[in-house]
Amino acid sequence: MHGGTLSRRELLKRGAMGTAALSAGSLLTAGGAFGSRGAAMETVRWISPRGTLQVMDDFNLWVPVKMGYFKSLGIEAKLIAGSVSDALASTKFVAQGKADMGYPSPGVLTASIDSGIAVKSVWDMISGQVFNFALPQDSKITSPKQLAGKTIAVGSSGWKVIIDPMLVELGIDPKSVKYVTAGAQWSQAAATGKADAALAWEGLRAQLAGQGLKLKYLIGTTWSKHPSNVYSVRTSDLDDPDKKDLYTRFLQGVVMGLEFTRANPRAAAQITYESLPDLRKTLKPQLALDSMLELAHAYGTSHLRGQGWGFNYRAGWANYLKIVKDLGQTKRLLSPSEVFTNELQAAANKKADVGKARADARAFKLNAAFAKTKVRAGFTM
Repeated sequence: MHGGTLSRRELLKRGAMGTAALSAGSLLTAGGAFGSRGAAMETVRWISPRGTLQVMDDFNLWVPVKMGYFKSLGIEAKLIAGSVSDALASTKFVAQGKADMGYPSPGVLTASIDSGIAVKSVWDMISGQVFNFALPQDSKITSPKQLAGKTIAVGSSGWKVIIDPMLVELGIDPKSVKYVTAGAQWSQAAATGKADAALAWEGLRAQLAGQGLKLKYLIGTTWSKHPSNVYSVRTSDLDDPDKKDLYTRFLQGVVMGLEFTRANPRAAAQITYESLPDLRKTLKPQLALDSMLELAHAYGTSHLRGQGWGFNYRAGWANYLKIVKDLGQTKRLLSPSEVFTNELQAAANKKADVGKARADARAFKLNAAFAKTKVRAGFTM
C-alpha cells in the first residue's frame, strides 16, 4: 500500500489515465503516539478507497487520533492509504485479514458481496448521495432530470457504474447519455462547455473553485436517496462479541471526531491539515476548510434527521440494490440485511462521550493561519 503521498489531483490524474500501480506493503500509521498501554491497546486497521490519505475527507478520523479519543478507548488506529489500481481493495483486504475496516463505495460494496467477498456495512458515512453533477456556469439545465440525452464528462470510463444508478433513480435511461472520457481534465470539459455536465462530489467543489473553474452544481443529496461510502467489516466479525465491541469503540471515536468538528469546524480542519504534509503543499488553509465543510455537512445527513451519525437507510439501500441488479452490476438481487447493519451505529452513538468532544473543541486554540479562516454562513452538520 502506498504511504499517502499523492495529492488528490495527482491521484485522479493517474486513476483516470489507468497508469497508476501503487506498491504494496507500506502504510501510514496514524497511531504512533498512543502511549504505552501495551497489550491493552487493540489495533484497528482502516483502509481508504483512494490510494492516498492526503485529503480533507477523513477529518473524523484524524481528530480522534490527535485528540487521543481512540487511545482513551483502548484503540490504536492505523490508517492505510489503499490502492488505485484495484477498485475492490477496500473490501478484499478486509476479507483477507490485511485490514479490519474498509471504506468502499456502494458499488464496490455490492459488487464485492455479490462476488462472495463476505463484508457488511456498519456505518454509512453520508447516509445519502455524495456525488453531484457539475455544469457550465451559463448552463440552462436546472434539474438533474434534464441530463437525459446530454453529454457527461468523466475521468475514466469506469465511472459509468457510479453515474448509471443515479440516472436510473432520476428516471433517465443511461443509454440516452453520452459519456465523454476526458482524463484529468474532466471537470474542465464541463467548465469550457465541451460537455453538458461532469461528475463531481462533496469536498471537490471547493477545490475546483480554487482552481478558478466556473461551475455550478446539481447537489446529489437534494434529489438522491442512494447511500454513499460506508465503513465495512468482515461479516464473520459481527458474530464475535469481542470484535463487535472493538468496532463499536472505534465508531465511538468517530462520533467524537464528528461532534468535535460540529462544535469547532476550524479546529478540526487545522488538525487534519497539520496531519497531512503533502496536502499542505497544494491547499491553503481556507480552501482546506471549505473542502472539509462540504463533506462535514454531508456527513451530518442522518444526524440532522435525528438518526445519529452513520445511519444506514433501508429504503435507500433497497432502491439502490434493485437498480444495480437491473443494470447488471450485480448478478442477483441482494437484500438490505446482507449489505448493512445499524447495530454498531446505534451503540456507538449512544456510548460516545459527546460532552468531552464538544468541550475539547471549544477549548482548542487555533493557530494564526486558521484563526483567519471563515466558516461559511449557514453551515450545519
